[in-house]
Amino acid sequence: MSTLVVPELVPSVTEDCEQLRKAFAGWGTNERLIIDILAHRNAAQRKLIRKTYAETYGEDLLISLDKELSSDFEKAVLMWTLDPAERDAFFANEATRRWTSNNWVLLEIACTRTSQELFLVRQAYHARFKRSLEEDVAYHTTGDFRKLLVPLVSSYRYEGQEVNMTLAKSEAKVLHQKISEKAYNDEDLIRILTTRSKIQLNATLNHYNDEFGNPINKDLKADPKDQFLAALRAAVKCLTYPEKYFEKVLRLAINGLGTDEWALTRVVTTRSEVDMKQIKEEYYRRNSVTLERAISGDTSGDYEAMLLALIIGHGES
Repeated sequence: MSTLVVPELVPSVTEDCEQLRKAFAGWGTNERLIIDILAHRNAAQRKLIRKTYAETYGEDLLISLDKELSSDFEKAVLMWTLDPAERDAFFANEATRRWTSNNWVLLEIACTRTSQELFLVRQAYHARFKRSLEEDVAYHTTGDFRKLLVPLVSSYRYEGQEVNMTLAKSEAKVLHQKISEKAYNDEDLIRILTTRSKIQLNATLNHYNDEFGNPINKDLKADPKDQFLAALRAAVKCLTYPEKYFEKVLRLAINGLGTDEWALTRVVTTRSEVDMKQIKEEYYRRNSVTLERAISGDTSGDYEAMLLALIIGHGES
């Protein structure tokens, strides 16, 4: 569930644009006014604000924000203001341009968005970068990673509720056989992970656990240093328990050697309208501290206020 808080009586889009323009006027930028408006508008409202602002003042709101803001606060506001598909396209392009085996952003986008959302991401990517997402993923990755990532970003999974239990049992056996043989890049294994509906895949993995005594991710830890196995585990977690995946991303971003502000910004801006409540619950269960308290202890100023506004509805923990 979303943690975004939109006021019951939302000002007109014209008033929002006027207030944003006022926030940019004078000697200093009114950052709190920007947070009060943008951090409390949903994606459709933000899109309309951006359209109206451009029509009224002849400048893209993103350009105005870029002129007035700086540092991590600027990045958080810009990413939040973008249309979700545009934002994902931007993150995906960042991942392809500086790919490392530890960068799971492409997996994250491909596996946690709905089929329609991923389709819109591919459209936005094509419009912005004049290339297909599949093309860039294929060009910037090699070997087993390419074999996994290209079908993941190309997928259009069935979203219905039907489950074929006979298929789930047979494919659980296929997965177990391939993993037992250490054939981690096998075409059938990758086909099952990259094409089956999420509800069908959940049924398959539940049967895998019941039949063979271990969750599939435990069996995929045979070689903890194998980065392709880590990618497979990340894909499985994103597809089945995204809140656990994002909790780990946040935990590592906050508790690592220095804060990973980019990862923190990415998760908060992409999940606040989706499942941030579940992520917060998982974070507390895993760390015995609330996410807002963890963020407050690791960030400051307007950046902290923006993140807190998105995950708890206001700027104070």
